[in-house]
Amino acid sequence: MKASNYLRDGFLLPKMKGFISIGLLILSNTFMTLAWYGHLKFKDLKGFENLGIISVVLISWGIALFEYFLQVPANRIGFREYGGPFSLLQLKVIQEVISITVFLIFALLFFKSEHLRLNHVIAFILLVIAVYLVFKK
Repeated sequence: MKASNYLRDGFLLPKMKGFISIGLLILSNTFMTLAWYGHLKFKDLKGFENLGIISVVLISWGIALFEYFLQVPANRIGFREYGGPFSLLQLKVIQEVISITVFLIFALLFFKSEHLRLNHVIAFILLVIAVYLVFKK
């Protein structure tokens, strides 16, 4: 496909902005999940097992900084009033589904004591239905 199909007056078309926005949201939520929950695995890492709460908070803030570097551009690129395809409510619901998805993958990979149950699956399906309803005209 020609570049002119993706660009209009030097700017990305809203559809491409939507994909970029979602990609940035996935990355930002990965950092957010690491910042919020990654420290719970510090006890398993040599040199981190005895860190105090202040050190853990500062490390988490450092990780969360990268989340903000991605989250803010994701919302600006995706928001309709900045030329993106999404309303504010659509952006928020998309972000929540991405957040739950990233967290679920993280929890299942790094916390072997966590198990996916039927009620978790049903809750996730309801979130996906929420995305559908938010986009319904």
